[in-house]
Amino acid sequence: MKKENIFANIPADLPAELFAEILAAGSCRLERIVSRAHATPPGQWYDQEENEWVILLQGSAALRIAGEDELTVLHPGDYLFLPAHLQHRVEWTAAETETVWLALHYEVK
Repeated sequence: MKKENIFANIPADLPAELFAEILAAGSCRLERIVSRAHATPPGQWYDQEENEWVILLQGSAALRIAGEDELTVLHPGDYLFLPAHLQHRVEWTAAETETVWLALHYEVK
């Protein structure tokens, strides 16, 4: 067994969001996402085949959920369930620090 740290190995230069799989078992996949001033490209929406539960551990971010007028702003400790095929996008992530997320993806049954 090897101990690791969720905040370790974050590169100083982060030109694109960093996705790292932490574990995968059956239909579940847990990944760390690191963002710094990143957003979903204009006009693009996520429309995933899997359910996703996400928690923000550090930094801040805002998600736009299709059909909702207000942005969903996340701060450390905030979590959100995104059912499969719920269209959403990242409008912004903090520019002054890394935004670290944990995302659990799992199949719809």
